[in-house]
Amino acid sequence: MSTNVQNSEDINQRMYRFDNVHQPLASINDFTDEQVKQYKKAGFIAIEQILTDQEVGQSIAAVMDNIHNRDTKVKLQFTKPQSELKTDEEREFAVRKLFNFVEFDESLRSIAYHPAILSVVERLLGEEANLVQDQALLKPPFGGAEKPWHQDMAYNNLTWKKPVVGVWIALDEAGLDNGCMHVIPRSHMDGATPHYAVRDWQICDANVPVERDVAVPLQPGGILFFHGLLYHGTPNNHSSKRRRSLQFHYAPKSAEKMSAGEYKRIFTNEMTSAEC
Repeated sequence: MSTNVQNSEDINQRMYRFDNVHQPLASINDFTDEQVKQYKKAGFIAIEQILTDQEVGQSIAAVMDNIHNRDTKVKLQFTKPQSELKTDEEREFAVRKLFNFVEFDESLRSIAYHPAILSVVERLLGEEANLVQDQALLKPPFGGAEKPWHQDMAYNNLTWKKPVVGVWIALDEAGLDNGCMHVIPRSHMDGATPHYAVRDWQICDANVPVERDVAVPLQPGGILFFHGLLYHGTPNNHSSKRRRSLQFHYAPKSAEKMSAGEYKRIFTNEMTSAEC
C-alpha cells in the first residue's frame, strides 16, 4: 500500500465517522414548515428524489461534455498538468471541479434555477434568493481526494453578511464508501470559525468535534441543503465508484458582501496569530 493511500485511510478513520447515518426525507412532498424549523436548529436538511432520472442524466452528460471539450468556456480545476493526460479517462479522473458553468451550459443552468430547488432555498432563507456560486465537485474512484472540514462562508466569494444556503446534489449514488457528505449538526450555531491552510483551506483538525459527525448518503437526484456556517467535509474515495455532484450557493437577495477586514477578523488567524 502506498504512503499516500495509507495517509488518506488514516485521515478517513481519524476525521470521519461512518456509524451515524442521517435518514433524508423521502421526497420534497415531506418538506413542511416543521422541516424549516429543523433546518434552523440542525443547520441542514436532506431530501431524496428532487431531480428526476432524466435531469440527473442530462446533468452528468453536461459535466462530461465540458470535461472533454477542449474549447469549453467552463472553468476546470485539474489535479495534474493537462499535458500528462493522454486518455479521456485520465482527463476525467484528473478534474477535481468545474465552475462558472451556468452562463455557458443550458442544462446545468436549468438545475441551478430549478423551481423545486429554489422553492426550498427561499423557504430556508425567508426571502428571494440570488445564485452566487455554481460548481461541480468530482471524486474519481481509487483516490478521489478528501475535502477537509470547513465552512463554506470562509471562502471569499461566499462572505455575505447574511447566511448563505448551500445546495449539494448527488449525481451518482453518494455512499459511505465513495465520499458522501458529512456534517456536524448544530455547528452553524457556533458562528464563524478560523480556517487554516493545511490539506486545504479548512478548520483545524483539532477543532472538529468528530464524535458528532453525521454522514448523509444520498441517491442520485437527492439533495443536501445546508447553512453556510455548518461544519462539513467529505472523506477520501477509496472505492471503485465515481462520486459526481453539483453544488450551488444562494444568498438572500437583501444581503451585502462582508468587508475584507471583517472577513480576516472572523475567518482567519490574522488578528490572533493562532496556529493550527
